[in-house]
Amino acid sequence: MSWSTEVDRAMCMGSGVCAGIAPDLYRLGDEDRAEPVDGLIPPDERALDAADSCPAAAILVRDGTRLIGPRH
Repeated sequence: MSWSTEVDRAMCMGSGVCAGIAPDLYRLGDEDRAEPVDGLIPPDERALDAADSCPAAAILVRDGTRLIGPRH
């Protein structure tokens, strides 16, 4: 079982909160915009925490086709 995660780079403001919460899941890439280290991840609560904490709401986490993050 795996989740998928993505970052909408047009919405990302490069705060780095996601990389601070889960540096093995998210990093700051080109133009200081966040990107997933790998688009498919094992289920990990930190991915949901990163999505919840993103000030631009740019991180999406899915379990199959079901959107599970952000949770708010």
